[in-house]
Amino acid sequence: MQTAWLQRANHPHCLLFFSGWGMDPEPFRFLLARSCDVFLVHDYRQLQPLDLEPLAGYRQCHLLAWSMGVWVAAHLLGDRAGAFVSRTALAGTLSPIDAGRGLPPDSYATMVDTFGPEVLATFYANMFDDPTQLDRFLVSRPRRPMDELREEMAAFRAAVLATAPVRDIYTKKIVTSRDRIFTGRNQLRAWGRDTATVHAWPHFPFFQFVDWQELLSA
Repeated sequence: MQTAWLQRANHPHCLLFFSGWGMDPEPFRFLLARSCDVFLVHDYRQLQPLDLEPLAGYRQCHLLAWSMGVWVAAHLLGDRAGAFVSRTALAGTLSPIDAGRGLPPDSYATMVDTFGPEVLATFYANMFDDPTQLDRFLVSRPRRPMDELREEMAAFRAAVLATAPVRDIYTKKIVTSRDRIFTGRNQLRAWGRDTATVHAWPHFPFFQFVDWQELLSA
């Protein structure tokens, strides 16, 4: 598991951001952070307790978890959720490998077993519903080796299967209804229509925004 500051300008507020599978800082560097510092967690090959000491000096901390990071954050921060004044789940669920509430197990297994450049290219394409956004992403795609990505995918599955159901720590759940990774239907089934905020966004919705605060306020 890796961490990095995406933005650090001594703001009084901080955003802890759990990214999705296969990510690193590169795809998110374009987002401004005019009202908060942003601390990224990524690379879930080896999950371990997260040291929150880097966030200790902030007046308020917020949590944003995206995609596979929704499960990881709930797993790692279940007993420390009170440290965050808001906790947002985006385009993910607490049952990430599940036919009805996440990614179908058979499809996930096929991705692991056949993983290579073509599978990765298809995954990237499915994160978007607009080819221009895909092109924009590919310019700043993660700079990680293929074997590392496959290892992370397999390790994530093993962690999910070996862990008891995680507690719902989220104060806001954003469902991305145009999602081709975590389908909007499965997200709604996981969270319930009464508790979810639905937006017509693709799986990677970050290009809809200029600043992190816009996403938190959506």
